[in-house]
Amino acid sequence: MNSDNSPNYTILELQELDVNYGGIQALKKINLSIKKGEVVTLIGANGAGKTTTLRAISKIVNHKSGGIIYDGRNITRRQAHEVVQLGIAHCPEGRRVLARQTVFDNLLLGAYIRSNQAEIKADIGRQFEQFPRLSQRRNQLAGTLSGGEQQMLAIARALMSKPKLLLLDEPSLGLAPAIVREIFSIIENLRATGVTILLVEQNANLALQIADRGYVLEAGSITLTGAASELISDERVKKAYLG
Repeated sequence: MNSDNSPNYTILELQELDVNYGGIQALKKINLSIKKGEVVTLIGANGAGKTTTLRAISKIVNHKSGGIIYDGRNITRRQAHEVVQLGIAHCPEGRRVLARQTVFDNLLLGAYIRSNQAEIKADIGRQFEQFPRLSQRRNQLAGTLSGGEQQMLAIARALMSKPKLLLLDEPSLGLAPAIVREIFSIIENLRATGVTILLVEQNANLALQIADRGYVLEAGSITLTGAASELISDERVKKAYLG
């Protein structure tokens, strides 16, 4: 078992992970690892299996075979709520904020696994410091926020569970370029606070610029892996994903 104090501490490892959707094999023998404090990105075309990988880790979808090791524990048979309690937060594609609840209440609901009210209140304050725009809209219904503000709220809500590992699915989807830069600046700030991030992102160029390492998924299989700096200059990656 890894030591938490080791600089090479592996916080997540997928071992030969297979996932089926109906009769279709969505993931095939996925092997992937993330070290504590890293930003690792999954890139690939639509339908390659990127979102499915995140859903398998957070137990939203069941896997057919293989193993998931998180923080030194085998979580292969755990339920979704247990995975959150262990420290994995999933910020899904499409934001999915609770439209008829206020910004404040969305953040409060993000802390549903926690019981210390004073700490929860302090953490909501920290999210408002980190996302000043949310602070200005704390009593506004989430459904009335702009797309960028909803994405900020979705990330802030995921952070309210105090995760060690944050799964981010397509945070730039549908957002204007200026807002995308702001969201990616937030992701870099999160890395600086010690949160480990597995990032799925359609904008492969942006993702590789802030990631430590990357994996390329094609038709449910990993076809390429390496340091982000290597992948961004790889001719195959350039041709297929960087335009």
